[in-house]
Amino acid sequence: MIELKRGVWRLTLRPEIGGAVSALTRNGVDVLRPMPKNSTRVLDAACFPLTPFANRIGGGSFVFDGQEIVLPVLPAFAPHALHGDGWLSAWSVAARDAASVTLAHRHEADAWPWAYEARQVFTLGDEGLTVDLSMTNRSDMRMPAGLGLHPYFPVTDQTRLRLDAAQVWGGGEDEVPTTLLPASAVFDWSQGSRVAEAQFVDHCYVGGGAAALTETGWTTTVTASAAAGWRHIFVPGGDFCCIEPVTHRPDAAHAPESEVSGWTVLAPGETLSMTMQIAVH
Repeated sequence: MIELKRGVWRLTLRPEIGGAVSALTRNGVDVLRPMPKNSTRVLDAACFPLTPFANRIGGGSFVFDGQEIVLPVLPAFAPHALHGDGWLSAWSVAARDAASVTLAHRHEADAWPWAYEARQVFTLGDEGLTVDLSMTNRSDMRMPAGLGLHPYFPVTDQTRLRLDAAQVWGGGEDEVPTTLLPASAVFDWSQGSRVAEAQFVDHCYVGGGAAALTETGWTTTVTASAAAGWRHIFVPGGDFCCIEPVTHRPDAAHAPESEVSGWTVLAPGETLSMTMQIAVH
């Protein structure tokens, strides 16, 4: 476990468990859902990275540059591939100082037939946490690419979420969306609805604006760089929700070439980057 402190903020990391955040607190209060101390399950983490793609690839396969790519499928999420391999891999500490920690993950070609290197830089400031996530194509051929971050936020019956997004990906079957819909077709967060009012949401909203979680007396905001132009909202019911900045919509590997899906192609040596900021006011 690695700990970083600044003022009222405290961050703990578990590099060996998917390069995950295990806790983020302000004045001793949890800003992210804390990971149980004895857990080794990345799905119990406070936040983890999504590389080399975010969310689902339908059927666990796709075609790129004439080659069929068949990916591993976790039984819990079958028949689709989910979130890539970064969250399932151990990361190493590449750099550390009083203000920041850098974690690195090197992927060698396997079922995902491209080598790449991913990095996360965690920095604590006066207002909160900044995470810079990047991925560099280390293979000698073009590589499709996507990134995301998957933070879990504690919620109560009174927590409200505001996200100014007019459209959401929906339709389809087995949680692989096919259609761009008005936000109201799933759940419209633009007026700051109580999270408890949404019985179940697991959808990607179009728009890169700030998301705000409000409790009495304080607000947590989640912002991201322009590259992360989508927000995947996961509200399963219970005591947490996820606000995930991602660089592409779900199943972007199967999007038509004419669609602005966020699916990126990296030339050898090229890098895709995004930034997420979590602040409390």
